[in-house]
Amino acid sequence: MLSSRDQAAIRERLADLKQPVVIKFFEASLGCPTCPEIRSLLRQVTELSDQLTLEVHNLYIDEEEAKTYGVDRAPTIVLTDGSRKDYGVRFYGAPSGYEFATLLDDIRMMASGDSGLSAGTKSRLAELKEPVDLKVFVTPTCPYCPAAVRLAHRFAFESPLVTASMIEATEFPEWATRFNVYGVPKTVINDSEAYALEGAVPEDVLLEQVLATQA
Repeated sequence: MLSSRDQAAIRERLADLKQPVVIKFFEASLGCPTCPEIRSLLRQVTELSDQLTLEVHNLYIDEEEAKTYGVDRAPTIVLTDGSRKDYGVRFYGAPSGYEFATLLDDIRMMASGDSGLSAGTKSRLAELKEPVDLKVFVTPTCPYCPAAVRLAHRFAFESPLVTASMIEATEFPEWATRFNVYGVPKTVINDSEAYALEGAVPEDVLLEQVLATQA
């Protein structure tokens, strides 16, 4: 799947990872046509850095593992650190097209131990009292979607109360229909249209919307 040129570029991109990262992939034997392709892609990526480990789980056979990480559908990617700590960073569907760069950026974030958010945002996220769920709907050909996904994932990495998921809308049409996704990126907060955001919004705009859920 990855050309020699792509592999060389990815190897260079991942050359300075400071800490181990575990990629947990949940697949299904039936009803998941993209699972073999995603598994193959992830294996190729993990072979390009000694700091990366891939763990493949069957959603239905490895029920306890899926339950531990709150995964109830496939294909799902969960990124953790070397201790397999769950930071709430999720990919539902293939990280293909523009979103492949998001996967690499998230791996670098996980390995660095720093969300990359501003000090002000970090401080305000520390004040959260209630859980926040961010669902970012994307398509592989959307050039603006990676920015929205990366920002949501940074919020999740920074706060133990935030979970952030990239959702590939064409792979999960029932989700897209449920949340009236007619354009991407669309970020739905706590499964409520009242807190939905369309487009790739700046850090401060997402922060204010997240904090509004705490009122």
